[in-house]
Amino acid sequence: MKILVTGICGFAASVLVRSLLEHRPDLTIIGIDNLSRKGSETNIEPLRALGCEIRIGDVRDLSLLDSLPDCNWILDCAANPSVLAGVDGSSSRDLVDQNLYGTVNLLELCKKWNAGFTLMSTSRVYSIAAMAALPISHSARRFEMPPTASGPGWSHAGITEGFSTQPPISLYGSTKLCSEWLALEYGEAFGFPVWINRCGVLAGAGQFGKADQGIFSYWIHSWMAGRPLRYIGFGGSGLQVRDCLHPRDLASVLLRQIDHRGNDKPRIVNFSGGIQNSMSLKELSSWCADKSGSAAPHNDPALLSHSDAIRPFDIPWAILDSSLAEKTWGWKPEATLKMILCEIHDHAMENPSWLDLVAG
Repeated sequence: MKILVTGICGFAASVLVRSLLEHRPDLTIIGIDNLSRKGSETNIEPLRALGCEIRIGDVRDLSLLDSLPDCNWILDCAANPSVLAGVDGSSSRDLVDQNLYGTVNLLELCKKWNAGFTLMSTSRVYSIAAMAALPISHSARRFEMPPTASGPGWSHAGITEGFSTQPPISLYGSTKLCSEWLALEYGEAFGFPVWINRCGVLAGAGQFGKADQGIFSYWIHSWMAGRPLRYIGFGGSGLQVRDCLHPRDLASVLLRQIDHRGNDKPRIVNFSGGIQNSMSLKELSSWCADKSGSAAPHNDPALLSHSDAIRPFDIPWAILDSSLAEKTWGWKPEATLKMILCEIHDHAMENPSWLDLVAG
């Protein structure tokens, strides 16, 4: 089995590849990465040491794609993953070109090779307006969904695959949603299998965390380095909640999807840490203080109570419900929230200059 992995040097893809090879050492892995994310270059040699063939290049480069040997499957992890991409001063055209048209190029390869296709998608395909309208309450530590509340595509357990995808969902979310639909259409039109895996927040050691992506890693590394941190929006409360998932927990189900040849399972499925692996920024700050001590003196407590107007695409509570994944694939996350946070903490201890490496 030969698998093409795009964005292979990114955090999620590099972790997945290591885990895939642990499960199935006979896999042949070819990877593409344009190294646009600072820090991704650190994964090149470790992946090559595992036997992966790494080609530096872009999924928009047709000559590069044409030079690749035929593969049996494509795992698409290449994307600009920032929800602010295209509206933060970066190019909106470049975002669409990379995230959407890059995926189209890969689907054309699947058509040519008769290869299967897995798209690593996101919780950000779900409607921001609909999520903001959920009946969220709050405690002193976090925003919460009332245990008995439920509605179309949502409940206390989280957002299901049936939740609204009506815009606005951000330019990033729209590129992923459009990629999902095109992948399904290509699969139907040309007879190759397609899986769409919508993931919650991915987290773990070695993540290139930034304020707008990889928030768990960014927060822990920044806390331990004594860098200024602040809560933005929602009255500066830090009550906004996300769940987190370690990408290695996806490896076993990815292999089962690749091996599955029937049409009896849903093509679009949520994979997340769920409510049991969820945490607010305020709770994360408390965890950091308990684990590492109070913030350094220049980590001014006043900054941790900074109230800005809510930014575009901010939502108070985003937890995915993965019950469909459990029902259809027997899948549950194995890494607990504590395990993930401790892994990031240990990595920060061993790499005190990590934020300098991955900044930008």
